[in-house]
Amino acid sequence: MKKCKGFLTIMFVFLLMLVVSACGQDAGSNSASSNDVKNKGDGKLRIGLSVSDLTLERWQHDRDFFVDKAEGLGAEVLVQSANGDEAKQVSQIQNMISQGIDALVIIAINSDALTTVVDQAKAEGIPVLAYDRLINGTDIDAYVSFDNVRVGEMQAEYLVEKVPTGKYFLMGGSPTDNNAKMFREGQMNIIQPLVDKGEIEIVGDQWAKGWDANEALKIMENALTANKNDIDVVVASNDSTAGGAIQALEAQGLAGKVAISGQDADLAGVQRIAEGLQTMTVYKPIKAIAEKSAEVAIQLAKGEKPGADSTVNNGKLDVPFIKLDPIKVGKDNIVDTVIKDGFHSYDDVYKNVPESERPARP
Repeated sequence: MKKCKGFLTIMFVFLLMLVVSACGQDAGSNSASSNDVKNKGDGKLRIGLSVSDLTLERWQHDRDFFVDKAEGLGAEVLVQSANGDEAKQVSQIQNMISQGIDALVIIAINSDALTTVVDQAKAEGIPVLAYDRLINGTDIDAYVSFDNVRVGEMQAEYLVEKVPTGKYFLMGGSPTDNNAKMFREGQMNIIQPLVDKGEIEIVGDQWAKGWDANEALKIMENALTANKNDIDVVVASNDSTAGGAIQALEAQGLAGKVAISGQDADLAGVQRIAEGLQTMTVYKPIKAIAEKSAEVAIQLAKGEKPGADSTVNNGKLDVPFIKLDPIKVGKDNIVDTVIKDGFHSYDDVYKNVPESERPARP
């Protein structure tokens, strides 16, 4: 009898443990479910923004404007910077995909190296927007940028107007950036006819890996040596490469004497223009492209189709292209462009310029 009571007691305890365990499993399951609802049902879309390199001033502006606009529209933005490392960008994008983002926005380091991760995003039903740099050979949903061929034309037009004949050196951007090739296409649209006429001689043509200023410095030093300093114009594709080239020109006493282009309206570049060391830059209103990209990303995340001005073929399909207009900036219109827009302040731009030589404040 005692053995029977003992057995029943053991069975009762065992059954009680099973019931408690089952209740615990149900509670855990309900808890996970409520977390899922909390994460996915808070009304916020999640946008992944993969930035090529936040060590460059240009992309810091883009990030800030993009995030402000997207958050203002009720979205949450996950930002990752690859700092110029292609493999790191791929890894970061894969990580964002795994976090259940609703749309992916990519500022590509290498326009030809993202096919695999874009395909992964599409397989997960995540729309992809190429920001300012076209992504080649894969299925992307939209491309927001400036007319990059026109950017190159603007650079060359400004330089040709200042120096219509002479020896030109071509300082290209990153050879892995599709935009760099488009800038060169635009530059040559203007320069090649003058080469054919014998009015311009191209005395060198180099590309600066990663748009790196130190790379541009070395290239320019070698070009000056090879040409015995006899260079009239440097067609630099952005302000970073222009800055490196100007360092080399300064060492030879040629800064301000050799005409040189730029792009992005970086503060250092605009300061150099104000000081007479750089001839021009191309201002691509960053706020406009960042805010438009945020709007398009949210449209894509909602399953909507954004309106496009045209299409551009990326080697696989005709991608809807939302195109924005760039602006030439030289010494005479700094105040009316980048300062008026609030992109840079008057005091920052002219801090190295004597008061007597500054234009009137806006």
